[in-house]
Amino acid sequence: MDKKDIKITIYCAGLIIVMSIWLIICTAELSAFTLLKTALLIVFSYIAMLFDINTKRIPNSLVLLMIAGWLLLIMSTSFSDLNISFRLLVDSTYGLLIGGGLFLLIYIISKKGLGGGDVKFMAAAGLYLGFSKTTQAILYGTVLAALTGLVLIVLKKIGRKDTMPLAPFLFIGIMITVFTA
Repeated sequence: MDKKDIKITIYCAGLIIVMSIWLIICTAELSAFTLLKTALLIVFSYIAMLFDINTKRIPNSLVLLMIAGWLLLIMSTSFSDLNISFRLLVDSTYGLLIGGGLFLLIYIISKKGLGGGDVKFMAAAGLYLGFSKTTQAILYGTVLAALTGLVLIVLKKIGRKDTMPLAPFLFIGIMITVFTA
């Protein structure tokens, strides 16, 4: 295990502790399904943020784990109520399409100015968030990224052609969306 892996493990442990406290506080207000879905989304998003900051990429294996976790969640709801499961499936599909589709369009138009990992990550996050929350998370995250980029350019910390990792801003957008919903 190299230093980066140790650092990521420590960050993940910190997040799990914070989330555990949050989950204990909120358990009376949320269903078990919503708690688990939110917890998985926050953990996966946090890990994506750390990878993007440290390596400037979001691993495909993380995106696949996100999708696998969502599939297990959606399958668990089908045992209790097929109507709820179908509505969740439709809303999640719209979230995937808006998150992945919008970012894929930007990826193509900007000639890879946006990372492919960001496209896949936002598509997978859209499964957890659904349509309306995906659009909110994208709005919050991209506006924050744009404002931060402008400030850094004005302060001459970065140039106009320099890149910034987007996942930290998407993580903040997801957190704002999850905690204000």
